[in-house]
Amino acid sequence: MRNMRRLAAIGVLSVVMVAGLGTTPGMAQSRAHVYLLRGLMNIFSLGMDTLAEKIQHRGIYATVHNYSEWQTLADHAAAAYHAGTEGPIIIIGHSLGTDAVMEMSAYLGRKGVPVALAVPFDGTQSFATPSNVARVLNLTHADYGRVYRGAGFHGSISNVDVSSDRNIDHLNIDKSARLHAQVIGAIVAVVGNGNGNQKPGPAANDHRAPRSAATPDSGNDGATKPGDSKRIPAKPADGATNSRDAVKPLADGGTPVITGPEKSGSAGAASSTR
Repeated sequence: MRNMRRLAAIGVLSVVMVAGLGTTPGMAQSRAHVYLLRGLMNIFSLGMDTLAEKIQHRGIYATVHNYSEWQTLADHAAAAYHAGTEGPIIIIGHSLGTDAVMEMSAYLGRKGVPVALAVPFDGTQSFATPSNVARVLNLTHADYGRVYRGAGFHGSISNVDVSSDRNIDHLNIDKSARLHAQVIGAIVAVVGNGNGNQKPGPAANDHRAPRSAATPDSGNDGATKPGDSKRIPAKPADGATNSRDAVKPLADGGTPVITGPEKSGSAGAASSTR
């Protein structure tokens, strides 16, 4: 009888120890993180704050920062990724924040960290995409804000030119509800709807990775070094998919629908949040 009690006590202790080990920080579940980067002076890109709220409403972790913090953020993201607590990583930015998106992506590549999705909103210059990025959805209002393939890049790029919509300009492109919905569709395609239903982002160089309709396949490699987000002059085409259409938000199924420009009323409301 005494031996049976002893065995029962040992069994209970074993269950407690296993349960404790299962909740240690080192075994924490990886969480998707969307980094949103504002532009100049932290006051002209408040559409990033609105977009972050919409992403969080989907149950996906999102944080907003000034573009100048990108290297500190990248160091944190790299440490968390290698610890197994963060990923997939998604980076979104507006204006100078867009430039920081590409710089941060390249920096993470040098640290061996993949970026599942990069979303530039109207950058101030053109960039070649580093090889660690899986998908780019570039929303631009000007020809100089194009994104092209860097050497070793095997992901997909979509350059969406919204310059035909007279109600969208550089100062309010980040506030467009229509473009926000398109971005959220691309994010959900990568990580799901949150609440533990997150999908792992495919490796940037995995040719078998599924292609999202928001990021069609791109063409030939560029001439920049692998992992380098080198600034390059704009060119008519460099293998990336370019569109001058106003694109309606992607449904969760991933099918884009062509639509007309936004109405003046919605654009004016967006501008008033600056």
